[in-house]
Amino acid sequence: MSTVYEDLDAAPVEKESEQARHHRLRWIVLGVLALAQLMVVLDATIVNIALPHAQESLGFGDADRQWIITAYALSFGSLLLLGGRLSDLWGRKTTFIIGLIGFAGMSAVGGAAVNFEMLVAARAGQGIFGALLAPAALSLLTTTFTDPAERGKAFGIFGAIAGGGGALGLLLGGMLTEWADWRWCLYVNLVIAAIALVGAVLFLGAHKSEHHPKLDLPGVVAASAGLFSIVYGFSNAETNGWADWATITWLIAGVVLVAGFIWWQSRSKHALLPLRVIKDRTRGGSYLVVFIAGIGMFGIFLFLTYYLQQNLGFSPIRTGLGFLPMIGMLVITATTSTAVILPRFGPRWLMTCGMLIAAGGMVLLTQITVNSSYATHVLPALLILGVGIGASMAPAMQGAISGVSPEDAGVASATVNTMQQVGGSVGTALLSTIASSAAASYITDHAATVSNQNELSQLAAVDSYTTAFAVAAGVFVVGGLIAGLLVRSGKLPSSAADAADAVDVDAVDVNRSSEARPAIVGDADAPAARPRIAGSIITGDGTALDTAAITVTDIHGRQVGTTAVHGDGFYTVHDIADGTYTVIATAPGHAPKAMTVSVVGDAVSHRDFTLAGGAVLRGRVRDGHRALGADLIVTDQSGAVVTRAHADADGHFAIPGLSAGDTVAVTASAPGYQPASQLATIDAAAGRRVEPIEILLAPTSGIEGAVRAAHSGTPLQGATVSAIGPDQTIVASATTDADGRYRIDGLTDGQFTVVANLYEPAAIQVEVVAGQHNTADIGLASGKNPAVP
Repeated sequence: MSTVYEDLDAAPVEKESEQARHHRLRWIVLGVLALAQLMVVLDATIVNIALPHAQESLGFGDADRQWIITAYALSFGSLLLLGGRLSDLWGRKTTFIIGLIGFAGMSAVGGAAVNFEMLVAARAGQGIFGALLAPAALSLLTTTFTDPAERGKAFGIFGAIAGGGGALGLLLGGMLTEWADWRWCLYVNLVIAAIALVGAVLFLGAHKSEHHPKLDLPGVVAASAGLFSIVYGFSNAETNGWADWATITWLIAGVVLVAGFIWWQSRSKHALLPLRVIKDRTRGGSYLVVFIAGIGMFGIFLFLTYYLQQNLGFSPIRTGLGFLPMIGMLVITATTSTAVILPRFGPRWLMTCGMLIAAGGMVLLTQITVNSSYATHVLPALLILGVGIGASMAPAMQGAISGVSPEDAGVASATVNTMQQVGGSVGTALLSTIASSAAASYITDHAATVSNQNELSQLAAVDSYTTAFAVAAGVFVVGGLIAGLLVRSGKLPSSAADAADAVDVDAVDVNRSSEARPAIVGDADAPAARPRIAGSIITGDGTALDTAAITVTDIHGRQVGTTAVHGDGFYTVHDIADGTYTVIATAPGHAPKAMTVSVVGDAVSHRDFTLAGGAVLRGRVRDGHRALGADLIVTDQSGAVVTRAHADADGHFAIPGLSAGDTVAVTASAPGYQPASQLATIDAAAGRRVEPIEILLAPTSGIEGAVRAAHSGTPLQGATVSAIGPDQTIVASATTDADGRYRIDGLTDGQFTVVANLYEPAAIQVEVVAGQHNTADIGLASGKNPAVP
C-alpha cells in the first residue's frame, strides 16, 4: 500500500544484479532450456521403438499398446494452457524447476514399472509435468534473449530442437533399446533432467511476477476438457476409424468445449488465454503454422520409420541415424533463417517459403517404391524437409510469442506447445487412417494380379505411405498459404508496445500521426529506439490500468523518461543509458508506486506494478460547531506517508487510491487547532463504497506579548520565551523579534508559567483559555550586564 521510494542519492550498488547476471549467462541458460525442451520432445517418440520390448516385458496386448503413447499426448496436450498460466502465476523459474523434477520422477516410475497400469500412469504423469515444463522453458527463452539478432540465433537453436527432437528420439530409443534395455528410454530422462536442474538452480535468474492474477477455473476446465476430447477423439480414430461413434462423440464434444472456452475468454476478467494473444495476425498465423508443421512432422517420423525398417530392413539404430541428415539441415536452416533472414525481412515470406519447400520434400517422398534406396530417394527428400521445416518452424515459434506482454508470456508459450502437440495428435490419427484405407484399397484392387501375399503386403504398405506423404504435402501447402495470407509483413515487434504500434503494411494509413503513439522522453520515437525497461501496470484484482503513466528518474532525481501505457496496461521505456534508475508508476485514483531498476547491456529490464486503489475514503473535518478547511496526511500502519489531501471550506474531503484491506491513519491539521488522527479500514466487502469518517479538531490557545527592559521599557530582541506546563516541562518556546514581541501557539487549557530569558530571567503565571490568545508582557532586569539600556 505504501509508496516505496528508494534513496535517490545512494550510489549504485557495485554487486552485480540478478538480472545482469542472468543476461551475462544467457547462452548457458539457452543450453539449460534446450536440454529441457529436448527431453519433452524426445518422449513423444523415444518410447515408440521400445514398445515391442516393453510389451513383451510387461505382458500387455496389442490393443493396449497405443495407450503408452496416448497417455502422454492426452495429459500433455490438454494441460499445456494451464501450465502456461501457472508459470505466469508462480514464476517461470519456479515452474520450470517443478516441471523438471516432476518429469524426472515420473520417468523413474515408468522405468521401474512392473505392470501395464503403472507404465500408463507414469506416462500420463510425464505429460502433466511436461505441460508445466515446456511453456516455462519457452517463456524463459523469450525474456532471456531481448536483442533481435541474439534472439534469432536462440530461437533457431530452440526451434531446431523442437523440430528435430522427434527424430533424435527415434535414434536414441533405438540405441538404448538395442544396447541396454527398453527401460532406459525412460531412465535417460533422469540424466538429462539432473543436468538441466543443476543448470537451472545455478544460472537461471529469478522471474517473479509483481502481480498475481486470479486463475480462470472455468477456462481451465473448458480448455483442458476440450483439448482432451479432441486428442482422445483423434487417437480413437487411429484405431477404430472415423465412423466409430466414440470418435464422433469425442470430437464433437471437443469442438463444443473449445468454442465455449473461446466464448468465455472474451468475457472473463482473468482469462486463461487472453484473446489479445491470438487475435494478432502474426501470432495467430504463427500458431497455425506450428499446428500444421506438427501434422507434417509426425507423419514423416511415423511412416518413414515403418518404411526404413519394414521395407529397407533398417535396424532401430540405423533408422535413427537415417534421420540425422534432416536434423542437421534443420538446425543449420533454423539458426540461419532466424538469425539472418528473420530480423531483416520478418516471418511472413520465410514461413511461407519454408512450408512450400517442406511440401516439395513430401512430394519427393511420394515417389518411393519397394525397390527404392535410401541414398537416391529418401536422403534428398529428408534434406529438403530439413530446410523447409527449419525455415518455417523456428520463425513460427518466435512469431507466436512476439509482442506479448510479460504477464502473457507463459500462456503464449503454452499455446505454441499446445498447437504442436495437438497438431501431432491430429497428424498421427489423420494420416494413419488415410494410410490404412489406402493399404486396404490397394490390396482389394491388386489381389488378383499379385499372387505373392508378402509382396502384396509390401506394395500395399508403400502405397499407404506415399498416400500419406501426398496428403502431408497438401497440408504443408495449406500452411504456406496461411502464412502468406495471414501473417503481417514486416519485422517482428520486440515488445508489446511495439506490437501495439505495428503498422499493417498491407493496409497502411499514410495519415497515421505520431501523436497516436505514447509520448516517450529521450528520443523514443526515433527509428533506432530500443526498449530498455518494460512491464505492466495493473490493479490488485489484475485489471490493466490503461490510464497509468510511467516516469523514470536517475539517481539524482532528474527525470530522464516518461511514457503512457497502452490499452493492455503494458509500457515500454526506450533509449536510456545503462545505469540505475527509479521507475515511478502513477494512475488517477490509485496510490503511486516506485521501484529501483538497473539497466545493463542489451537486456530489457522488466518491472511490473500493482497499484493500490479503486476505493475512495470520504469524510469531514470540523471543530464541533463548524466545518473546517484542513490539510490531511494519510499514513499506513508502518507510519509511511501514503498520500496528502485537503478538506475544502465545508470540511469535506475525498482520498482516492485505497484498496480493500488497507488500514490508514488520516491526520488533519488547521491553524488554531490541535492536529487529530482517525483510523480507517477499507472493508474487503465494501468495494468502492467506504463509510465516511469524521475528524474533530480541538481549538488551540496561545500566549503573546512583549519583553522589555524593566527599568527603561526598551523592547528586547532575541529573548527566549518558554511556556512551562503544570508538569514542569517546557511545552513550547519562541524568540522575540525587533519589537520584543513573541507568540506561542498550540497550547491547551490550563495554567502555564511563562519564562523570559536574556540577561536575568523573569517568570509570570498565565491562565490560558481555549480558543484565545492571552497577553503576557514581561519585564527583564538588566542585572550586571552593561549592554542593557
